[in-house]
Amino acid sequence: MSQPERLAAWMRRQLSAAGARGFVVGLSGGIDSAVVARLAQLAAPAHVLAAILPCHSDPQDEADAALVAKTFSLPVARIDLTPTYETLAPAMQSGVKSLPTDMRAAAPSDPLRARVPIANMKPRLRMTALYFLANSLNYLVAGTGNRSELAIGYFTKYGDGGCDLLPIGRLVKRDVRALARDLKVPQAIIDRTPTAGLWLGQTDEEEMGFTYADLERYLEQGAQGVSPALAMRIERLMRASEHKRELPPMPDAG
Repeated sequence: MSQPERLAAWMRRQLSAAGARGFVVGLSGGIDSAVVARLAQLAAPAHVLAAILPCHSDPQDEADAALVAKTFSLPVARIDLTPTYETLAPAMQSGVKSLPTDMRAAAPSDPLRARVPIANMKPRLRMTALYFLANSLNYLVAGTGNRSELAIGYFTKYGDGGCDLLPIGRLVKRDVRALARDLKVPQAIIDRTPTAGLWLGQTDEEEMGFTYADLERYLEQGAQGVSPALAMRIERLMRASEHKRELPPMPDAG
């Protein structure tokens, strides 16, 4: 059995166990969501919905998402979240500004970190939309995270991390690219610079501070596969993001 067939069979078992009919996949225009959408289509033909959810997004992201949907003849639900974001974001920022000064002093001072809370609203709004669609159709939300991103917490908790299954969660980015070629994902999508689309011009590797190739060497070879400084940085990210990969902790009974 080929890898696409194995992953599609696994996805069918998840559907059966949940008593669900199909999958909703948020198409970002990137390689991960393209691969997951095609796997979902192999697992549940005629029962996959592609959701395109622009929110102050780069127009090229939507164009690439539409290309994937057209290539695989996927039905699309397009929901523009920009008006919702534009209403909610100022209200959130006003709420923070109204807090006592000493409380606000704990906010990130680094400009990049300071923009993350408001930027993370976008994937969380998308998660809300995906679950609305999935609940409406008795579908499951197929997540698009890969092993490389999951390992260091490079996803938004209850945003793109909010899903029912992670079909490519055991694959590093290099493996996802190989799978994309097997699945005949358009070459333009395979060649795209990875980005979470949190803000215009944002790229994964710039925000992480290292390349996917560096991260994959660490994941596959351990600390000896990269420089000591890089190993320390990756391990720090792993520790700090552990809460993202676990269910919320509870105290012991009694």
